[in-house]
Amino acid sequence: MASIFQSLPRTLLAGLVLLIAIVLVAGAITGQPVQFSHAWGAFVMRWLHVLSGVMWIGLLWYLNFVQIPTVPKIEPVEHRAAITKFIAPNVLWWFRYGALATVVTGLLLAWMNGYLIEALTLQKNVLAIGIGMWMALVMAFNVWFIIWPNQKKVLGIVEATAEEKAAAARIAMLTSRFNTMFSIGMLYMMVAQQNAGL
Repeated sequence: MASIFQSLPRTLLAGLVLLIAIVLVAGAITGQPVQFSHAWGAFVMRWLHVLSGVMWIGLLWYLNFVQIPTVPKIEPVEHRAAITKFIAPNVLWWFRYGALATVVTGLLLAWMNGYLIEALTLQKNVLAIGIGMWMALVMAFNVWFIIWPNQKKVLGIVEATAEEKAAAARIAMLTSRFNTMFSIGMLYMMVAQQNAGL
C-alpha cells in the first residue's frame, strides 16, 4: 500500500480505480448501472471541469495565501532559491495548464449542454453561468498572457535586469491578486446557475 502513496501517478491511478469500483458497486446496489449516453458524457465533462478548476483555483489560492506572503520572510535570502528554482516553476506549470483545462472543459461542457453561445452572449436564461464564463476567460487570459510572461522574468527563465525582475514580480503579483478577487465571484456564478441562485 505504501508503494502506491510514494508515487503520484500510482496514487492518481489508484484513485481512478477506486472511483470506478465505487460507481460499479453503487450501480449494482441501486440497480442503476452507468448508461453511456449524452447525459453521462456531459456529467463526466462536468466532473473533469470541476477537477481542473480545483487544480487551478487551488494553486491560485496557494500562491496568494501561502507562497507570496511567505517567501519574503524566508531567511537567509539564499534559501528562497529553493522556491524560485524548483517549487515555483512546477506550481506555475500546473497553474497554467489547470487554467487551460478548466476553460477547455467548461467550453466543451457548455457546448455539450447546448448553451455555449447563449452563455457567451449573456442571455438571460444562462446569465449567471455566462458571467462566470467571462470572468474565467479573463482570469485564464491573465494567467497565460500577463502572469506567466512576467514570472518567466522573475524566475530567470528569460533574461531580465534586476529592475525588470522587480517590475515583473509586481505585475505578476497584482494580476494574481486580481484573479483571486475575480475567483470569488466567478465560483459563485458557476454554482449559482445550476442551483437557482444569483
